[in-house]
Formats: sequence, C-alpha cells, structure tokens
Amino acid sequence: MTDTASRSADAALVGAVDHDIREDAFPIKGWDHVRYFVGNARQAAHYYSTAFGMTLFAYRGPEQGHREHAEYALKSGGVVFVLAGGTDADSEASRHYARHGDGVIEIALEVPDVDANYAHAVAQGAIAIEAPHDLADDHGTIRRAVIGTYGETRNVLIDRSRYTGPFLPGFVAAEPMVAPPEKRFFQAIDHIVGNVELGRMREWVEYYERVMGFTNIVEFVEDAIATEYSALMSKVVANGNRKIKFPINEPAEGKKKSQIDEYLEFYGGPGVQHIALATSDILAAVDAMRERGVEFLEAPDAYYEDPEMRERIGTVRVPIEELQRRRVLVDRDEDGYMLQIFTKPQQDRPTMFYEIIERHGSLSFGKGNFKALFEALEKEQAKRGNL
Repeated sequence: MTDTASRSADAALVGAVDHDIREDAFPIKGWDHVRYFVGNARQAAHYYSTAFGMTLFAYRGPEQGHREHAEYALKSGGVVFVLAGGTDADSEASRHYARHGDGVIEIALEVPDVDANYAHAVAQGAIAIEAPHDLADDHGTIRRAVIGTYGETRNVLIDRSRYTGPFLPGFVAAEPMVAPPEKRFFQAIDHIVGNVELGRMREWVEYYERVMGFTNIVEFVEDAIATEYSALMSKVVANGNRKIKFPINEPAEGKKKSQIDEYLEFYGGPGVQHIALATSDILAAVDAMRERGVEFLEAPDAYYEDPEMRERIGTVRVPIEELQRRRVLVDRDEDGYMLQIFTKPQQDRPTMFYEIIERHGSLSFGKGNFKALFEALEKEQAKRGNL
C-alpha cells in the first residue's frame, strides 16, 4: 500500500490535524480501500483506468480459486478502489447489484490493532458482521474484522503490518489496463458521504460517536442546504486527526423531491452518495477527466459573476474566469479556501458520484457553494423526470 512519505503528503491535502491516535479508544491510521459491487467489474476497471486515470495493480478471481467474484484493485496515489463483480447470479455481488446497481459495499480503514478496535466497537453497540480473523497467503497475513453501518454498507478494519503482497491475500499483481497518465488526477480520499432516510441522520451520527469515538465537527440544517424546491440536512463526523470524515445526509421537507430522496429511491435504501477525491491541481484534473469522457455538474454563470461572492472569495491561485470556464466552485472560510467540482452520477442509476477537491487551508465542505450546487443537481433531476 502507500508508504510513510506518501501518507504524509496525503494528510496535508485532506485537512488532517495534529493528533496522537494512541489517545483514541478507536485509533485509525487512515483509509485503506473502498470496495464496490458492480455489474461488470472488468468494464468498470477499464472505465476507472481510462476516465479517472487510475492504475490496475492487483486482481483476484476464479483463476486464484475465488469462484464467486472477479475483483480488480486500482490505485491513484493513496486512493485504492476494488471493483468486484459476480461471476454467477447467486454471488453476493450479483444480488447486491440487482437491488442497488453499482455501489460501495465496504469502506476499509487501516488500524493498528483490529482486535482492540473491534472489541471496543462491539462493546459500544456496533453491528457485528465479522469477528477478527486472519487471511493469509505466501506473502504473509492480514488481520480483518467487519462492523456494519447505514444500509448494507460495511466498515472493514484491517491490519496489514504483517503482509507484503500486492494487495490482499489471494490477489496477484496485475498489469495496467491502459497506460497511466503522466500526472495522477487525484491522490487521497478527503471524505465519504452517506445518504440515510428521513429522521435517521442523528442515529448514525450518534453511532459513529459511540462506536468509533468520532466527533460531530460540522452541522448543516435545512435552511443552509436549500433551494426554492428542495432541502436536506447534513452532519459531519470525523476521527481524532480529522483524516477520516463521514458526512451523513438526510432529506428535509421541500416543495419537490430532494436529491437525497432520489438517491434513496433509485439505490433502494441508504448508502454511499459520493466520495471526495483530493487533488493538488483541480484544473488539470478536470481538463484531463473531461477529455476522457467524465461529465461534471455545471454551475450557472451568475454564480461566478456575483459581486458579493467575488468579494467574499478574494484572491485565489487562479483567476475566477478560469474557474468559470471549467465550472469549478470556490469557497473560503476563516482557515483558507477550497476549490471543488462534482461529477454527474457515474452509473445508469442517478445514485453515486464523485467530488474533486483542492484545499488551501480550508477545512470546510463548501457551504457557500451549496445553493449553486443543488440548483445544478436539481437541473439534472428535472431532466430525468425525478424532481
């Protein structure tokens, strides 16, 4: 996985703060990987290789004795996605895909002591799915446990300190599907957002606070995230060093169906709405990804031409006109500023999408951009007939 130097570089991008994880009852070293269940893993791996500039580096499937799934592991800096597809109709991935479409099934976190973390979590009421156990091959052993969260999403706890293989036991090294880009488009996970049913946001915030010792660091009420037609509420929980951040959204009452309602309807329940990917050059990333076919939401010209917005934002590293040309959003808080843009859904169902984010001191989530973002989302909902 990532070495110490790249982990340190990633931390600077994702807004980590000084914190000794040994002080935590549930210490976390960082993100390990995100595992998806998809309809066709080989084609999905090719898409993420070509459109997102990720590099295939490991594979596990029937050829390695894993009969139910074909799994492709791709990386970009410290970001690792595992795309798992069922090889028969009765596999777990096939059943999940039939109900939800492509979606995240596991968010894996690297921890120093799987047994201690799992014992603490279960004692605090965590949903126990897999008790700590070893997985091994010729390259060594990993320790793994699994606890549940909203919907069918799982949090996997991993200790890979005794493992030297390409990824996880059973995986073999794989050659890239396409030539990697000269410069990666992103290099770290900034945060992962979940959508839950109306009235259940607080429940899951309290779950993370109790089970993992997270802190509710930000709260957005419906007035803060609302347009003329729809609204939502959101709270953000984070671990001690703020590297692991989980915003959790629920719908709020509005004149029409909110983006959260649409997600819940088409995904068939709660799940991961989007993953924010940190980059050091959002302009280059967006240009390259657009060239490769990725479609982004487009903020209106009025957003960039608003004199109040321009005064509040002040000077950023590129002219506002360059951001406007690419439809990149910008926001500033007391700690600095950030640049962000959101893709359209990356599968046929209007469910999961991605955020590309470039931080310059700001630790926030773009509150000043909410209105422009949600109006752009509503425009897409209207096209689909779901507003």
